[in-house]
Amino acid sequence: MKTRSILMVAAAALALSACATSTPYAPAGFNGQRGGYAEQRLETDRYRVSFAGNSVTSREQVEMGLLLRAAEITVENGYDWFSTVERATDRDVRYQTFPDPFYRPYSRFWGPSWRYYHRGYWSRWNDPFWNRSDFDVREIDRFEANAEIVLGRGTKPAGDPNAFDAREVIANLGGRVTRPM
Repeated sequence: MKTRSILMVAAAALALSACATSTPYAPAGFNGQRGGYAEQRLETDRYRVSFAGNSVTSREQVEMGLLLRAAEITVENGYDWFSTVERATDRDVRYQTFPDPFYRPYSRFWGPSWRYYHRGYWSRWNDPFWNRSDFDVREIDRFEANAEIVLGRGTKPAGDPNAFDAREVIANLGGRVTRPM
């Protein structure tokens, strides 16, 4: 009976983890989601843009969402290109432990009646296996990209690796982001 309930819990955990999806390309807090894009106007032609992902959103997806939002802001305001003045991607790492669902501290072979031979006598004390509790450790990464952008009209500056043609970015990245359902 106990084994059956452990298997059911493990199956439910696997089903829930299969449902986890990356952060969709939408405003931060859309439908209660964690992550998304946000922007703040600093001057007429200057914005701060950010995109935060959840634990299953890759760094590439986060940076793609940031560039796409910067391009959309550029076009929405009647400009042709944008240049990133400052750009950074932060990684937040945390570790989570999960108990091993198949570990049973007491069984008919290993339990309180089992004794450990140590320094000439049998004892359960000083047993390296006595207080054993198996668990799995999982590393969870979250990425957040942010940039300060300057908008411009006309042709983008030649030779500036931080300048992007907004319409080209939208054409190239618009179909590669996950949109909300």
